[in-house]
Amino acid sequence: MRLSLSLAILALGFPVVAAEKMNVLFIVSDDLTNQTLSCYGSAKGQTPNIDKLAAKGVRFDRAYCQYPLCNPSRASFLTGLRPDQIKIYENVTQFRKTTPDAQSLPQTFRKAGYFVARVGKLYHYGVPGQIGTNGLDDEPSWEKVYNPKGYDKDDEDQNRIFSMTPMGKGSGRFGGSLSWHASDGKDAEHTDGKIAAEVVTQIAANKDRPFFLACGFFRPHTPYVAPKAYFAMYPPEKFTLPDVPKDHRDVLPKPAFGSAKKEQDTMTDDQRRLALQAYHAATTFMDTQVGLVVAELEKQKLADKTIVVFISDHGYHLGEHGLWQKMSLFENSARVPMIVYDPRSKANGQTTARTVELIDLHPTLADLCGLDAPKELTGKSVRPLLNDPKQAWDKVAITQVSRNGFMGYSVRSERYRYTEWDDGTKGVQLCDFTTDPHELTNLAADPKYADIVKEHKAKLAIAKGAK
Repeated sequence: MRLSLSLAILALGFPVVAAEKMNVLFIVSDDLTNQTLSCYGSAKGQTPNIDKLAAKGVRFDRAYCQYPLCNPSRASFLTGLRPDQIKIYENVTQFRKTTPDAQSLPQTFRKAGYFVARVGKLYHYGVPGQIGTNGLDDEPSWEKVYNPKGYDKDDEDQNRIFSMTPMGKGSGRFGGSLSWHASDGKDAEHTDGKIAAEVVTQIAANKDRPFFLACGFFRPHTPYVAPKAYFAMYPPEKFTLPDVPKDHRDVLPKPAFGSAKKEQDTMTDDQRRLALQAYHAATTFMDTQVGLVVAELEKQKLADKTIVVFISDHGYHLGEHGLWQKMSLFENSARVPMIVYDPRSKANGQTTARTVELIDLHPTLADLCGLDAPKELTGKSVRPLLNDPKQAWDKVAITQVSRNGFMGYSVRSERYRYTEWDDGTKGVQLCDFTTDPHELTNLAADPKYADIVKEHKAKLAIAKGAK
């Protein structure tokens, strides 16, 4: 029918015009927790630009990473495959060594004729040591790559950064420890400022061709470095520290706290407040750069034909459960911010409580842009939720993490989180978020929840590919 109509139009002398391709601006923040974003309910966080994007698009309230560590998570959502499929569980192995034939998300767009470029951190970099390099990048994914390096790297090289675990210069002491610095550098001089400027340049330079631009900011990843003005926005004495029950680590399975570090356990309350100040400052600095990038779409009159995605690679602890940073299977570490703005979507300006995963992004963006996604993808397009955020949805989210040679797996439904450590031999957890939003109680052995445990155990087995 379409062919006949096209021939008839040609016979009348009119050209057949193909549907215009949608652009994609894919923005990734590093180590960002939902709880510092005001659009996710933060009372302290000042993130007006991310909030503005959330007000325009669809905000996903229950979005989850597949592995709460940079390299496994990024390799997972940039391929659309689970960590167990690509066999990436740490920060040193590039995914092509284990899965050489995987088709990445940017490759899907390259195959469709898009201009595809990366600015900053998309695949894993060691932060801050590898800023300015390619890190564990994937050459087939991109047509162009840009690796800015800014004043914050000078702060590191000049040993200006405070760290809870001081070690020798050049030892990588900042990336894995709580560390921070109120920098003398201006916004535009910092790495994230340079990243934003280059993305702005690329948007303007490629406005007349379909593009997939990946913008990877480094903040708020440790060290929490930002210009001094952002620190001034957050007086440390204004922060309230999380309330952690004294017997908390005795109530839940021991592996649940496997990411704890001795130096963090011995922090003073003043140090904890300084860490919170620095993390919030770095987050607001990153938010400012998001605003510059998104504003360029308006300036170039591309806002109505560009899909904008904003995510973090995983969540982050800021003292909850007595933990800091990532690598746990608690909500703080597994949950991520996820905002999708497609100007054509019917649900723009709304929030969905349906459960989604970062591996859903590859099939979603392919679907929204009319492209063919690889058949082996295990994610699910969330396009239906962009038009009806309350529709029936039976998907759960799976997050996993390695602990002392064995794996923990967690399945998150809208109401519950069920977790098994080493197939249950090292402990089992169940949390009901309607009664326990901070995950302080373990209901796994409560007979009243036996059916819930059985249901979620079955869902986890299916997701793991168990027979």
